[in-house]
Amino acid sequence: MNLTIMKKSALMVVLAVTVIGVWLLLGPQRNRTDEARQEVSSQPAPVEVASIERGPMELRRTFSGALEAPGQFVVAPKVSGRVERLAVNLSDTVSRGQVVAELDNDEYVQAVAQSRADLAVARANLAEAESALEIAVRELDRVIRLRERGVASEANLDTARANRLAKKARLEVARAEVTRAEASLETARIRLGYTRITADWSGGKGSRVVAERYVDEGQTVSANTPLLRIVELDPLTGIIFVTERDYGKLQPGQGVSLASDAYPGESFDGRILRIAPVFREATRQARVEISVKNSGHRLKPGMFIRAMVVLDRVADAVIVPEQALTSRNDRTGVFLVSDDGRKVVWREVRVGILEGGKVQVLGEELSGRVVILGQQLVDDGSPIVIPAEQGESAAEEGPARP
Repeated sequence: MNLTIMKKSALMVVLAVTVIGVWLLLGPQRNRTDEARQEVSSQPAPVEVASIERGPMELRRTFSGALEAPGQFVVAPKVSGRVERLAVNLSDTVSRGQVVAELDNDEYVQAVAQSRADLAVARANLAEAESALEIAVRELDRVIRLRERGVASEANLDTARANRLAKKARLEVARAEVTRAEASLETARIRLGYTRITADWSGGKGSRVVAERYVDEGQTVSANTPLLRIVELDPLTGIIFVTERDYGKLQPGQGVSLASDAYPGESFDGRILRIAPVFREATRQARVEISVKNSGHRLKPGMFIRAMVVLDRVADAVIVPEQALTSRNDRTGVFLVSDDGRKVVWREVRVGILEGGKVQVLGEELSGRVVILGQQLVDDGSPIVIPAEQGESAAEEGPARP
């Protein structure tokens, strides 16, 4: 029992001596490591810097869209028939009211002749009814005189009166038949006129261009079958769709610069014409219509476009390179270089307009220079060294003397 206790005590003494030896051995080494870390952290960090600028900036957005014709008119006949002649073809200019097609009109000419004959018969019946009424009136007057002298009976007088009323009614029927025949003749004339198909659009300019032709001469078409599509080419309407982020910055009359792959390197002027008051539920976007000048008819409906809109302008903005922005504790800011160029100071900023690799920043005491490379090596108040400036100084001093 005593022997076991003595062995355990001896083992504990050996472990204690070992721990003390290790601590004595590693203690100075640990102190040297901490000192080395402190010495490294105090070394200036190499960084690259850029000057803070001031000047105008613009917030620009580019939207993809397509061109549409602001006005289009589909030419279609109001009656059926065979296309006898097409007066215009694809890309031809058409004036308002111009005859663009004609249908075979033989049947409609015959219908007009038939209606004229029916009108002549109706007018003859009217003349006959007028004559019969006149005779009935004279007969009634004669019977009335005879009745006054006691020669004619009351029955004779009633018969004469009934005959006059009948002839008067027949006259009214004859007049109605004449009116109906006249209407039928006018209808036949109108239908005959429909065989000459005109481009009678309303609104817009007085001339347009044939965009599509759907039929050829000799084809038989029914009423309301499209023959031609005529569109207006100046101005055109550009259609784009915008999200909620940009919607509030747009307004009617705002200028737009448009580009098309058909004319690389060229831009076309336009202005916002209308902005939809609602957003489409499927895309959460609103339709915007742009009026595009197209006097030379170089742009065509259906072309894809890129519309660049200036949403905001700042005349005197504080500008830094985009690389200067960095984050610390979920906050955005920049590292300002001190006047002597030996340390940096952290400044939180608010980001404004971003354009071409430069960004507008808003904050206090923003002037001088900012770090654009090496931010991960520094913190607020850290010492820095700017290798580019050291290289310039060495170059100015020249080669070392022997």
